[in-house]
Amino acid sequence: MSKDYFLSSLIKCIRKLYDKKIIAYPTEAMFGLGCDPTSEKAVKRLLDLKKRSIKKGLILVASNYNQIKMYINESKLSAQQKKTMFFHWPGPYTFLVPANSLVPCWLTGQFDTIAVRISAHFSIIKLCNVFGKALVSTSANISNMSPCLTREDVLKDFGKDFPVLYGHIGNESHPSKIINIVNGKLIRYV
Repeated sequence: MSKDYFLSSLIKCIRKLYDKKIIAYPTEAMFGLGCDPTSEKAVKRLLDLKKRSIKKGLILVASNYNQIKMYINESKLSAQQKKTMFFHWPGPYTFLVPANSLVPCWLTGQFDTIAVRISAHFSIIKLCNVFGKALVSTSANISNMSPCLTREDVLKDFGKDFPVLYGHIGNESHPSKIINIVNGKLIRYV
């Protein structure tokens, strides 16, 4: 990976995030689309772009727990549940956790939970660290279509000027597993 090209694309993506725009970036298994989770306008723009229902809720991805802590109602998590999450993080595990009552419905959808992941992927770590907070993370595709696996796929599907963080997807062959930490139910395992 060209360090200069990566840094240039990182700066461009961070500027877009601050401007409440959507970006694409490599994740563990595919390219993702992301935006600032505190911007209703950005999140709704992302949902429109994907043709995704707001009712489904979204995943937040972070480089560390402090970036997602404010979204979680920790009083509803046991020490064992937290231990389980931290055992799997950082990594390709997304947990549905009780949402803090202040988390907006554009993130939780029709649920009282929020999906969160602490990633081990270099690009996500850099993005979240430089941006200073978690990102909305969803696959880079129109709903029910195949996800983008390369930068070129993103540019083909979303336009040649779409902001894409330079880099490669990780070694996972499937999207992250999603586990409801409260009841232990496996929501997505592919």
